[in-house]
Amino acid sequence: MDKAKIMKAERDDWTRTYHKILKGLKEMIDMQKQIKEILKIIAEMNITIMKMEDLILTASINNQTMNATHIAEVSEDL
Repeated sequence: MDKAKIMKAERDDWTRTYHKILKGLKEMIDMQKQIKEILKIIAEMNITIMKMEDLILTASINNQTMNATHIAEVSEDL
């Protein structure tokens, strides 16, 4: 009987260990999914930032053109 109890205790220990390993793997998989989502969001943010840079550059060029035009008009008026 003692041997049966020892074997059951060992089996229970292995079962607990197995479940702990499975729980750890599940947590790792969940973290990987979260990281994947974060990387997706970062990629979208990079695209948005590039679009904003393009808009700012275009506005800057337009502003320079307008300033040059106004300077030319003022010098003509003088």
